[in-house]
Amino acid sequence: MRRGLRLPATLVIALAACSVILHAQRPTPRASAPFDLTGQWVSLITEDWRHRQFTPPKGDYAALPLSPAGRKVADNWDPARDEAAGEQCKAYGAAGLLRLPIRLRIAWQDDTTLKLEADAGMQNRVFQFGAAQGSGGDWQGLSIASWDYPRAAFAGRGGGSAPGGSLKVITTRMKPGYLRENGVPYSADAVLTEYFDRFDVPGGDSLLVITTEVVDPEYLATPYWTSQQFKRESDMSRWNPTPCAAR
Repeated sequence: MRRGLRLPATLVIALAACSVILHAQRPTPRASAPFDLTGQWVSLITEDWRHRQFTPPKGDYAALPLSPAGRKVADNWDPARDEAAGEQCKAYGAAGLLRLPIRLRIAWQDDTTLKLEADAGMQNRVFQFGAAQGSGGDWQGLSIASWDYPRAAFAGRGGGSAPGGSLKVITTRMKPGYLRENGVPYSADAVLTEYFDRFDVPGGDSLLVITTEVVDPEYLATPYWTSQQFKRESDMSRWNPTPCAAR
């Protein structure tokens, strides 16, 4: 019988030590960030103004790719019923929150966790790099983050990653909520994918652009894409936390 190859004990120990050293030298998500997301940001309502600045009337959802089941739920929207059920925050869940006129505060909670606070509805989101922690099931669900770098044109020939990069966040296990304040729904099976990008523009201003995709097999006939813009604020005095409102 052929015996398996056995490595000398000293070599095994050396290989293990190298693995530990390489792991220790690997930069944390915070240290490897391609740009700085932290600070306070205010939303710039540059599109869909009347749908975002005010609560639209019931049935105003022509531009959204709702399935028949989604239209049925939206047509039966009743804010008084949401209030009676203690569900005033349905429009403040992860899939709809950033479409509201809000301010955000983003900070590193630790080297592998970003925290996003929203003054509207006093909601908090946590973006975790690496393994998921928690079970979700609330308005903000469970969010897994990663740095998403564009692939170089000749990556297959040693080109590696191209310059730049986005913060990619995938959120699942959300409590059912609204994509729009007038009862346009998303279900517990919805998957939210977001890309956060920072742009420094002439004059010293910094913009945060968040591109989102919502995929919902129950209430959406096709993926729903939006883009939200925010401007960085140096003055923190305008932070104004307010509770959720159903109308």
